[in-house]
Amino acid sequence: MDISEKLQGILATLPAKPGCYIYRNAEGTIIYIGKAISLKNRVRSYFHSDSSHDAKTRRLVRDIVDIEWIVVGSELEALILEMNLIKKHRPKYNIRLKDDKRYPYIKIHWNEPFPKVTVTRQMTEDGSRYFGPYTSAWAVYQTLEALRRMFPYLTCDREITGLDKRACLYFDIKLCTAPCIGAIDQAGYRQMIADLMEFLSGHSEEIVTRLETEMQKASEEMRFEKAAAVRDQLKAITSVIERQKIVFASDYKDSDVLAMARTDGEACVQIFFIRGGKLIGREYFILEGTEDTDNQEVMTEFVKQFYTEAANIPEQVMMPEEIQIEEAKIIGQWLKSKRGGQKVELFVPKEGQPHDLVQMAAENASETLQALRTQWQADAHKQEQALGELQSELKLSAPPNRIECYDVSHTQGVATVGAMIVFEQGTPAKNLYRKFNIDSTSIGAPDDFASMEEMLTRRFKRWKSSQEAAPSPGSKPDASFSFLPDLIIIDGGKGQLGRVVKVLEEFDLFGKVPVVGLAKQEEEIFFPHNSQPLILPRHSQGLYLVQRIRDEAHRYGITAHRARRSKQGMASQLDSIPGIGPTRRKALLKHFGSMDKIKEATLEELAAVKGMNGNAAESIKAHLE
Repeated sequence: MDISEKLQGILATLPAKPGCYIYRNAEGTIIYIGKAISLKNRVRSYFHSDSSHDAKTRRLVRDIVDIEWIVVGSELEALILEMNLIKKHRPKYNIRLKDDKRYPYIKIHWNEPFPKVTVTRQMTEDGSRYFGPYTSAWAVYQTLEALRRMFPYLTCDREITGLDKRACLYFDIKLCTAPCIGAIDQAGYRQMIADLMEFLSGHSEEIVTRLETEMQKASEEMRFEKAAAVRDQLKAITSVIERQKIVFASDYKDSDVLAMARTDGEACVQIFFIRGGKLIGREYFILEGTEDTDNQEVMTEFVKQFYTEAANIPEQVMMPEEIQIEEAKIIGQWLKSKRGGQKVELFVPKEGQPHDLVQMAAENASETLQALRTQWQADAHKQEQALGELQSELKLSAPPNRIECYDVSHTQGVATVGAMIVFEQGTPAKNLYRKFNIDSTSIGAPDDFASMEEMLTRRFKRWKSSQEAAPSPGSKPDASFSFLPDLIIIDGGKGQLGRVVKVLEEFDLFGKVPVVGLAKQEEEIFFPHNSQPLILPRHSQGLYLVQRIRDEAHRYGITAHRARRSKQGMASQLDSIPGIGPTRRKALLKHFGSMDKIKEATLEELAAVKGMNGNAAESIKAHLE
């Protein structure tokens, strides 16, 4: 195969050491991240005769224009670095967990005197205990609702002294133990939260035994109110335990049971969580980018990515099939380190109840994937219906498969940002979103109409340039600007619409690119040179799509505006310091990331930034302290 001179030079200098390699395409985007025992051997293997490569790898190799690598001390370090990089960049050709959002966890604030129980999407090393991840925030809140009936934990922000005169309503309805009035002391409250964590871990036998003893003792001492409260707590705990399926003896190893179903480039992995011999829960995860990849590799990538996110690691992981021996060995080392030095066994059960559990998980995975595909197809039908309705109602020649929407955000004319969002086939194409920083001094702030005009002018100038420029070898056009939309939606009424029409006329596009304005209050759709608005039927899919597009443009614009306003705020503090000009200001913010970090930096750290010196560092310290 033909390899560019640049790539040949890189391949010739690769070290024969463990590390991670990063492939980039013509736009500089990271498209694949991998690890290797020998970077030299592994990376070069991609560029040998491609007859042994699958179709996905051949496509990947054709897109590679640059290679970076990072050398590490061991294969284990390479594994950890690879997972962190994939999680951060989500490259196109890597197998990855679907959804770029963080999964929710239950967080126990164990580092506090009276721990609370909350939901978070990020684990931090702050002394708290975490349980998860869960694939559904709704499922987390359902779990917390049940937990609160069993273990009535604090939900308020009171400072707990035990001396408050009155408890809140939650104490009266038995959803709080009221440490605020001293109804339970700190030791008793922390024991209850410890029980909650044990229950979440699937180990409830000791809790039940202790509570039964506590209830009996309270009854014998004629503390009947206390005995009744413990009885109610036991009843709530027992009702949940009875719904948990017992699959092994209680002394069986805590296990995760994994199985997978696949279709059309996507895979569904089902996990059963076995704790204390009971099936305490299950979750499913969807992976994308799995086309042309064998089951072994897909399962390997899932194990690495899932246990990067998992709050707890079990003693053993049951799998549907073996993974590559060397890979299994290094993953085993990594899981052991995550479990505090305790061994984690990965194995494929061949018979008996463990084998039956894997089969049951596989059936669940298959059913889940089929149900999801039915839902996705239903959603696709709704999108087709919405686009068809818009074509009909707006009298377009074809369904508007590419819709662009524009919005302007600012605070009294400060940090004005124009937002361009793109929907393709009725769904957001977030990689095509673009923002435009508007210089308010050039248009007279605040002027939304002029800002809209400037944004659209810049957008179509980019389109015109892409049509006139001769394509260079290996380069790809910017898909955000190189194609014309089938429909433009403006977040605004007649005034905004008039400015857009003016821009389209300047580029000889009026009449070729349909444009409408969406008024905020009555959801009226305005057309150029027409005073009569269109009101789409209240429950039509077309209206839902237009509203969603408008709301997404507003969200994206507000987010970009806030980021710009924040940066301007940081920059303005630095601008007032003698000796700090635009170049140094930019270098400082790039290096430290925030004003707080700049304030915390030592003189030596400030002086070490590119373009800085000792005098400039002292000037910063003098003005910011």
